[in-house]
Amino acid sequence: MCEKLVMDNISSTLSILQIQSLKIKLTDERIVKIFLVVATHSIFIYLNCVMLVAVRSKAAFRETSRYILFAHTLFNDILHLVTSMVLYVCSILSINIFQTFCTFLMLISATTFINEPLNLAVMSLERYVAVCFPLRHGELSTPQKTFYALVVIWVLGSSSILTDILTVTVVEPSLFLLSGLCTREQLIRKSWQKDLEVAFSVLYFTLVAVVLLYTYVSITREARSASTDRTSAQKAMRTVMLHAVQLCLSLMTFLYSQFEVLLSSLPLDVFVQLHFMNYVVVLLLPRCLSPLIYGMRDQSFRPVFMYHFSCGTRSVKPAGPSGLAAE
Repeated sequence: MCEKLVMDNISSTLSILQIQSLKIKLTDERIVKIFLVVATHSIFIYLNCVMLVAVRSKAAFRETSRYILFAHTLFNDILHLVTSMVLYVCSILSINIFQTFCTFLMLISATTFINEPLNLAVMSLERYVAVCFPLRHGELSTPQKTFYALVVIWVLGSSSILTDILTVTVVEPSLFLLSGLCTREQLIRKSWQKDLEVAFSVLYFTLVAVVLLYTYVSITREARSASTDRTSAQKAMRTVMLHAVQLCLSLMTFLYSQFEVLLSSLPLDVFVQLHFMNYVVVLLLPRCLSPLIYGMRDQSFRPVFMYHFSCGTRSVKPAGPSGLAAE
C-alpha cells in the first residue's frame, strides 16, 4: 500500500515524463529493492511469529492482560507486514490483481495500521490500573474484559477503510469485478472521504497521545507516594514511556508523504534513491522494531523467547509472579 501511495503523492509534483523515467529506474533496480524489502519483512515476520508462540506457550502469559495485549500487538503486526509486503511487490512489479482481493488487502493493511496506536493506549491503561488501583487490577484487567477491548480496537481501526468500501459499494459496485493496480485511492470516490480519513487518523492518534500522557503523569504521582511499590511504579513508568516512543514511531508514517513532496524537488536520480530510503526508514523499520524492543526488555518474557528462538537449546528460568506484575 505504501509504495503505491508514493506514485499518487508524487504525481502532483513530477511531470509525466519524470514519472515514466522513475518507473524505468525502479524497474532497473527492482531486483535489489524487492530482495531487501522482502528479506526485511520476512525476518521480522519470523521474529514476531516466534514471540507470538512464546507468549502462547505459557499459561501465565495467556491469562495475563498485559501479555494478551502484547500477543495482539504481534498478531496485528504480522498481518500488517504480510499485507504490506504483498502490496509492495505488486506495486513495484506493476502487477494487476482482482479488485475484490485488493480491497481485502487494503482492509487488513489499513485496519492493522490504526490498531497499533489504539493497542498502545489500552496497554498503558492496563499499567495505569495495575499501579494506581492495585487492589482492583485483578477485577478490571481480566482476560474477558481484555477481549472486549480488542473487539473495540478492531471496530475503531476498521471504521475509516470500511466507510470507503461501503461508499464504493453504493456508488460504483462494478469496481470489485475489475482487475488493475492495487491502491487505496481506487476506493476514494467522494472528496469527503480523504477528509474523513485524515480526521479519523488525527482523532485516534490525539486520543492515544492524551491517554499516554495521562497514564504517565498518574503513574509518576503514584511513584512518589510512600504507600506505593516504587519499583513497580518506576517499571510501569518506563513501560508507558516506551509506548510513547512507539507512538512517535507510528506518527512518523504521517510524515512520509511530506518527505516525498520535499524529495520530489531534487534531481530525479537523487529522488529515486532517497525515495526508497524514505520508505525503509520511515515506514518499514519503525513497524518492525517496536514489538521486538518491547518484548526483549521484558525480563519475564525474554528467556521464554530465547528458548523458542533457539529451538529449545536454551533453558528457561522460571519467571516469578512479581515479574509479570511489575514490568
